[in-house]
Amino acid sequence: MSDIIFIYVTCKDTREAETIARAVVEKKLAACANIFPTMKSVYKWEGQLRMDGEAVLILKTTKDKFKVVEEAVKSLHSYDVPCIAALDIANVNDAYRSWLLGEIQQ
Repeated sequence: MSDIIFIYVTCKDTREAETIARAVVEKKLAACANIFPTMKSVYKWEGQLRMDGEAVLILKTTKDKFKVVEEAVKSLHSYDVPCIAALDIANVNDAYRSWLLGEIQQ
């Protein structure tokens, strides 16, 4: 099992995703961020069925950084209950792993 995780975050729009991505990468909490600018979410909130456009943010980091990344995301996020979910990465190529670890541990 790898120590690398991807943190999946949904954001209200691309601007919010970019703001969070820049802050986390600049603080060396994640080596990289990917933003998927448009997706459609269907969910219930306060008893009402909703369908909204959102942006997906994926932050690439290590398991030991999850809590500090979570706090950074919460401090910049507009949602009362943001989705911040860690996905374990079973395998990653050695060169990418070395680069990622080098970026967050500098």
